[in-house]
Amino acid sequence: MTFDPETVVEALASVLCGPAALHEPTFAGNEWDYVKECLDTGWVSSVGKYVDRFEDMLVDVTGAGHAIATVNGTAALHASLILASVEAGDEVIVPALAFVGTANAAAYLGAVPHFADAEERTLGLDAAKLEAHLDEAAEVRDGECRNKQTGRRIAACIPVHTFGHPLDLDSLVEVCEKFNLVLIEDAAESLGSTYKGQHTGNHGRLGVLSFNGNKTVTTGGGGAIITNDADLAARAKHLTTTAKVPHRWEYSHDEAGFNYRLPNINAALGCAQLEQLPKFLERKRKLAKAYKAAFAGISGLRFFSEPDFAKSNYWLNALLLDPDVAAGRDDILAAANDGDFMTRPAWTPLHRLPMYRDCPAMDLAVAEDLYARLINIPSSPHLAEAGHG
Repeated sequence: MTFDPETVVEALASVLCGPAALHEPTFAGNEWDYVKECLDTGWVSSVGKYVDRFEDMLVDVTGAGHAIATVNGTAALHASLILASVEAGDEVIVPALAFVGTANAAAYLGAVPHFADAEERTLGLDAAKLEAHLDEAAEVRDGECRNKQTGRRIAACIPVHTFGHPLDLDSLVEVCEKFNLVLIEDAAESLGSTYKGQHTGNHGRLGVLSFNGNKTVTTGGGGAIITNDADLAARAKHLTTTAKVPHRWEYSHDEAGFNYRLPNINAALGCAQLEQLPKFLERKRKLAKAYKAAFAGISGLRFFSEPDFAKSNYWLNALLLDPDVAAGRDDILAAANDGDFMTRPAWTPLHRLPMYRDCPAMDLAVAEDLYARLINIPSSPHLAEAGHG
């Protein structure tokens, strides 16, 4: 089947009003005032009222018991794996279809990513397929899950809510309990998304958020750990603030911690952004609705919509090409970018990257297939107002 790439460009143009980047931040609230206050008072580093306020606001938004702000989402993942007692030589279940930071966080510890497949319904980790794989490839001995082939402990599982769409958490929780895996939710892309009415990041022992410049809410660069375990939260804050022992003037540290605390000036930006989160989410869902209508009549592709058990933030909107037109993906990308509509494919599957090619993996046919057929399209909140959304 042949497919005219200009059909996609025309559909994009019907929703958007002129050139559009993939995802740009919107600064329309108190950003200038809050950041200026940091500059005027000199409180620009990792101590200041906005860091605490930002964490309190994240607790309110996510419903988690505790939030610990970090310099970026990958740092939050790295610290979370340490908090989950993952050690060098362990294996960590990681989706093959994900941003590289998820696998890198395990590699920082000397742990080994063990790649899992995706399901097309959610774009996230396929719990049923993972269970079948572990039934064959692993065994639980003395309370630990062991890879039969490598002999290594499989210690944790880090699912990703891909492009902001919640995955099937109930099923994955059951798999993690069956194989005694610590569940760490990579909710970096899903601020404002809910699974059966509960914000993502609350089903695992720990959850991770990101506030990079291309996220729904940005602090410029930033992340957070969320958890409902008070002891774990206290340990997370200690570990990410160089493990400094509190004292009025002494600098003493009781372990090798990390300088991962979010600076106050970044948190100030984040507070102003979080104040606008409901509006951002409303606009992003409005844009997604407009896209769904614009692409509904085009054969050969479909606009990806949230799974029926979830409410998504639609962080990055996505088109899925039919298999028989997938070979034209790059032609569509070229035509759209030539038309000043920034589009991109999904991330290169992690098991293809040179540093991870020899890692253990299950059958990854769906992740490979989705990579071949998926296109992300412009998703900035302001596009819902600028165009016909």
